[in-house]
Amino acid sequence: MNTSVTNTARLLGAGLRALLVLTLLTGVLYPLAVTGIVQGLFAGKANGSEVESNGEVVGSSLIGQAYNLPLKEGQETPERDLKWFQGRPQNGLGSNSVNTQYRLILSGATNRSADNAELVQWVKDAKAAVVKDNSVPGHPVNPADVPADAVTSSGSGLDPAISPKYADLQVQRVAEKNGLPADRVRKLVDEHTEGRTLGFMGEPRVNVLELNIALKDLAAAGR
Repeated sequence: MNTSVTNTARLLGAGLRALLVLTLLTGVLYPLAVTGIVQGLFAGKANGSEVESNGEVVGSSLIGQAYNLPLKEGQETPERDLKWFQGRPQNGLGSNSVNTQYRLILSGATNRSADNAELVQWVKDAKAAVVKDNSVPGHPVNPADVPADAVTSSGSGLDPAISPKYADLQVQRVAEKNGLPADRVRKLVDEHTEGRTLGFMGEPRVNVLELNIALKDLAAAGR
């Protein structure tokens, strides 16, 4: 009986030591090592792909932002601040969802078919708004020139980038609102256009947050 108790105690002791060693290795040392390596090699991505302006973090390069005017009394939906480049529509989950202003409570797509009547109406309304907002004297926007990403949200509803075509469509309006030459604003778009990843994956794109930071600096310099 005593021998049995002793063996049991030894087994429990060995099990406890194994638990402590594995906890130390896999629960402390390994996570610290991985964190250290990642921070050393990919600090920006590990910390959320933060974007800075004037020494302050103003957002993430992976998540879009809304550029709207402050809400007026009685308004439920803010108006767009048209001096800035605008991103894709933000209602990834539909106009009645909580994710209408790049809020991170949830994200996702509408899951509606291409011929869904409600989706078709959203696209028509969005196209009319894009044409109205971006048509300036001497430079009307042709509805046929409005790209798909200007009137549809991404699968997540949080897309931080737009197509170069949509950015170009906004150049005249942005230039006029900021008192800048259109060719200089267009050059800014060209400077912030990224090509396909590795030359063949994805599509050319323009990060809206990074473009607007550059626009702010350009407008402040007055050139």
